[in-house]
Amino acid sequence: MENLNIKRFIYLFVIVSAIVWVILGKARNLDLAKLSDFFRLIPKVVTIDLCLWWVFTKWGWRLKVFKNWLVPFPNLNGTWQGTIKTTWVDPVTKKSPGPIPVILTIKQTFSKISCIMRTKEMVSHSYSESFRMEPDNQIKQITFSYNSRPKVTVADRSKIHDGTIVFEIIGDPVKKLYGQYWSSRRTTGEIDMKFREKKILDDYPEDLGSHPMSE
Repeated sequence: MENLNIKRFIYLFVIVSAIVWVILGKARNLDLAKLSDFFRLIPKVVTIDLCLWWVFTKWGWRLKVFKNWLVPFPNLNGTWQGTIKTTWVDPVTKKSPGPIPVILTIKQTFSKISCIMRTKEMVSHSYSESFRMEPDNQIKQITFSYNSRPKVTVADRSKIHDGTIVFEIIGDPVKKLYGQYWSSRRTTGEIDMKFREKKILDDYPEDLGSHPMSE
């Protein structure tokens, strides 16, 4: 929940609680000017506030009505597809491979985001994810570190490694992610992604083709 305007959340919480208090008071014919009637509603108001907060963090944050002024980051849920252009040089051919087809699946809630990247040869799981949203500086980014585990069949040329990716978030609504990465293997590269579908795929789709190193 980074980049949030805490003051706006506090103001909204106070307003919603006040509305709930008034509605409950009228429904029970209570005089809220009396402290006894006022404090009698505290348990119910707290319960309703918690229920509303649960609904908001589960689904409500995605609604356009909360966009920007309350929720500063976009909804990136779904599957993205694109290509990786790496600076890695094949020791045999002395050349970098061609564009590598890749998918990125993003599972996002109000308080958490996880990313998994898949190519035909490896799976990378994210950790330490964060948004950087600074409209005044024209910055819209998502950053995450990852652990990459290549398939055992390519372990001789592709080792387990860690890395970090910084994606520029492009469009409103977002339809493109452009990123750069660097890894513990001392490689860098560019990643160009576009939105594929809302469904979060749990495997590499065959329609994207094979890895260029396997061709």
